[in-house]
Amino acid sequence: MTAVTLSDRNSGRRGDSFLSVQNLHVSFQTEDGVVKAVDGLSFEVEKGTTLGIVGESGSGKSVTNLAILGLHNPDHTEIDGEVWFEDQELIGASRTALENLRGNRIAMIFQDPLTSLSPYHTVGRQISEVYRKHKGASRQEARGRAIEMLERVGIPNAKTRVDDYPHHFSGGMRQRVMIAMALVCDPALLIADEPTTALDVTVQAQVLDLLKDLQQQTGTSIILITHDLGVIARTAHNVLVMYAGRAAERGTVRDILRSPRHPYTWGLLSSVPRLGSSVDVPLTAIRGTPPSLLDPPPGCPFHPRCDYVEQAKPELCLHERPDLSPETGHGDACYLTLKHKQEIFAQIKERP
Repeated sequence: MTAVTLSDRNSGRRGDSFLSVQNLHVSFQTEDGVVKAVDGLSFEVEKGTTLGIVGESGSGKSVTNLAILGLHNPDHTEIDGEVWFEDQELIGASRTALENLRGNRIAMIFQDPLTSLSPYHTVGRQISEVYRKHKGASRQEARGRAIEMLERVGIPNAKTRVDDYPHHFSGGMRQRVMIAMALVCDPALLIADEPTTALDVTVQAQVLDLLKDLQQQTGTSIILITHDLGVIARTAHNVLVMYAGRAAERGTVRDILRSPRHPYTWGLLSSVPRLGSSVDVPLTAIRGTPPSLLDPPPGCPFHPRCDYVEQAKPELCLHERPDLSPETGHGDACYLTLKHKQEIFAQIKERP
């Protein structure tokens, strides 16, 4: 079994970002070997903004954010790197320090509210418990706060429904309960792990609008984990594209959607239906499957699925890992020249 390791602390906090993740590595010890779920990931979140993290299943999105919260089992997980939140280093922080942050300064909305909520307690009690733990409120004060939050997220008849159990609510309403619980202590950072995956498009739009409205009211920063680029276009300010535990591309939502530079990002965009396109035109899927993180390929992890290796630098693509460049602004990890990237994406946009 491996234990959590600490990175070199001499560098101190980097930059002035509200949340700064630097060179994060997360590995799991399994019977088959070591799984490198996150491999040298760096990103930042500015106060009051939304960072969208996108990628296929298994790209390391959820693992990254569970590491921020310290929710991995330390007996089977090795974590290295730096995570700075409000001038506090979270990697290697004590259990007490992390518990004081969770639900208070940092909150998380999990993907499936039905399994995340306890079926044995009313939603009011579950929301109240969080508020009492972190704010030291009385039962009556916490109940009042729970009702206030249910009203705030659009639950009708909140004074009555506060005493209902999770199974009394629809999927969309349960997600609203989860949002109410996450925001009950007015956290500075909210991590939303695919909060709309199991919802129909109408309810999905309502939940996204709710998150956006609450962010405008409270100034909460949001990390939104999703595989849906439509959700990203609707909610995010900045985007991080992940592949095989690494950053493939990073930039503003405008950068990523209008002038993407990485072949993997092109593949994600090409697989999304276009408004006005013919229904007879098939979607372009990314060929192959994501690599095994037990034994990732050398060089660029995307090269076995990439159609542009020969136009780049094959000797590098196959053998040397590309760095995310430039370090700030719109960056990508690809050996194609910028001119090639612009020409190729222009051709992709011309496809029917």
